[in-house]
Amino acid sequence: MLDLQRIEKDEYQLREGEQHQDFFPLLLQYIGDPQPELRDNLIYPMFYMWMKEENRFSEEELRSLLSVLTDNSHLFYHIGSEEDQSVFTRTFSALPIALIVQRHRQNPFFTQVEIEQLLHTMLRYYKEEKDLRGYLSEGGWAHSASHGADVFAELVQCKECNAVMLREILVAISEKLDNGRHIFSDEDDERLVNIVDAIIDKELLPHQEIADWISSLAQCCNLPRSRSQVITRVNNKNFIRSLYFRREQESRQNVLHTVMLATEAKLNRFSIR
Repeated sequence: MLDLQRIEKDEYQLREGEQHQDFFPLLLQYIGDPQPELRDNLIYPMFYMWMKEENRFSEEELRSLLSVLTDNSHLFYHIGSEEDQSVFTRTFSALPIALIVQRHRQNPFFTQVEIEQLLHTMLRYYKEEKDLRGYLSEGGWAHSASHGADVFAELVQCKECNAVMLREILVAISEKLDNGRHIFSDEDDERLVNIVDAIIDKELLPHQEIADWISSLAQCCNLPRSRSQVITRVNNKNFIRSLYFRREQESRQNVLHTVMLATEAKLNRFSIR
């Protein structure tokens, strides 16, 4: 921690004789440390600065790093467990993955097959991750839904991401909202909206297909009333509201606006019909 605090103070510049590769093993070892000061305030910012701002990592280093970040000791570390500290390792392994994909978008170096493999790895992670807590009084941010969404928001913008892959991601969003246990209260809906917003903005799928998907979010209203059904309805309602206000200024999206308003009205038990 003292080394990282010193590097942060020196604006992420290393001393003579130091190489960024020297810090790889320790950054990866402590990436999910329960102390937010180390995990959130020092390790992730170092990845961010060295990957995004200073472009220090070679393509081979990024490939090697991605292989480690997606292994059973990182993204899938104790996957499926809930209410314990292993969530920090999983979710903070996702954040640098988003940076790697962003680097690929700017200067492609992954193959079509590699992007497809990463997509299916992330889809598996999103399905198997059960700890959906946001901010914890002890440990700080967990935010698995948000950190996974950050990766998908980058993946949908890759030229290798085709319509079939985009549809799989939309299904993953629906399933995350329909988790049956957790109402998202730490703005996970905004991070999930980033994915759909990018798909709409770049016209990656026909508007009618997106409209149909949005309409499908109201299907939970037809289910028998239960706590699980309420959770899904509230998550979907909040998601639709976030998406609506994200796109509200663009009049060319009238069809989507109409669908969003109609879907929100179905999900909102307090609206006057």
